[in-house]
Amino acid sequence: MKVSCPKCKKKFEYYDSKSRPFCTERCKMIDLGHWLDESYTISTKGDAMDDDLAHELEYEKNKEGE
Repeated sequence: MKVSCPKCKKKFEYYDSKSRPFCTERCKMIDLGHWLDESYTISTKGDAMDDDLAHELEYEKNKEGE
């Protein structure tokens, strides 16, 4: 089964790769590095609510300053 590597997008034979779901160990390590240096984040519903609250507070602050 041919799939695209999630890192480099190269097509490869999924069951032939020892680094699944990546095409090579290199792509696998690059992805791991992004997780370790926290380049990737997973947002939660709480994060979105916090963002909405921050925007609302900023709006109210600007409104009072007018």
